[in-house]
Amino acid sequence: MKEINPLEISVPEKVRKLYSFALALAIITVVYNLAEGLVSVFFSLKGETLTLFGFGADSFIETISALGVTQMIVRIKMNPDSDKGRFEILALKITGWCFYVLAGILALSAVFDVIEGHQPTSTVPGIIIALISILCMWALIYFKLSVGKKLNSAPIIADAKCSQVCLYMSLVLLAASALWWFFKIPYIDIAGTAALIYFSVKEGHEAFEKAEGIEECCD
Repeated sequence: MKEINPLEISVPEKVRKLYSFALALAIITVVYNLAEGLVSVFFSLKGETLTLFGFGADSFIETISALGVTQMIVRIKMNPDSDKGRFEILALKITGWCFYVLAGILALSAVFDVIEGHQPTSTVPGIIIALISILCMWALIYFKLSVGKKLNSAPIIADAKCSQVCLYMSLVLLAASALWWFFKIPYIDIAGTAALIYFSVKEGHEAFEKAEGIEECCD
């Protein structure tokens, strides 16, 4: 006898398709960010570029957010009547702490580079990676916001905002990499890193605020 999915009974076909699309977007986000993180860290170590390293580390953190949304969507498909649970709260708090740790590591690395007078040896990979990321993040943000609003899903919309931060970081990476490549401006890599630190702290703070909001709703 064929097993019946609860979602097929209580949720209209259009909504099920939207959740399936949202799940596909979350999976794409996970795969893309993992690949982007690995490539960015590899070239940052090779070219000694701190901004690119911070960008790559952020890609791994963005993966945590996407994984949380993936788990949430899968659970909703299995049990449409379920509420936000401890997993989402824990995932948000882990994401928040990861952003804070990233900001701390970048700050220490920036201070070390200033003391040592260190400058990048190459920023071409940063320019290429940033351009690819800007295009990909723009598409993901557009579709995530569209699906999130149609489903009235705060976590999906929040994940879109997380991708939006990644877009901002891509612009910072592009600017810092291009300015160093064309003009060799001293410490422009450090300036780019400072912008990444700002976005990391901001995103970490927002992750904790979202977790507190869910906890208050559950109480």
